[in-house]
Amino acid sequence: MVTRRKSKSRILDAVHETASDLHRLGFIDKRKMQAYDALCLSPVPEYDAARIRELRESLRLSQSVLAAVLNTSVSTVRKWEVGDKKPSGPSSKLLDLIERKGLEAVL
Repeated sequence: MVTRRKSKSRILDAVHETASDLHRLGFIDKRKMQAYDALCLSPVPEYDAARIRELRESLRLSQSVLAAVLNTSVSTVRKWEVGDKKPSGPSSKLLDLIERKGLEAVL
């Protein structure tokens, strides 16, 4: 697993690099390597109503198009933007990917 990931600190970068080398050499199994991957990743930020609306508007998307990209309903996106609900799990991760890498990253 030689994927480059943004981590929380330089120490975790070093731990992840060492674990990757040990995995590549066969000393760490896939399951243990996945645990190191999860440990070393920075957490997905929380998205509030204003941030979701700004992201959608900066991409010039309608609520229905954003809902289709995220594989969710239009009413869910509407509730996120009003503040009645907050995205979680896969939706939150997809919003983070779109914000960091652009819409093309998830299409």
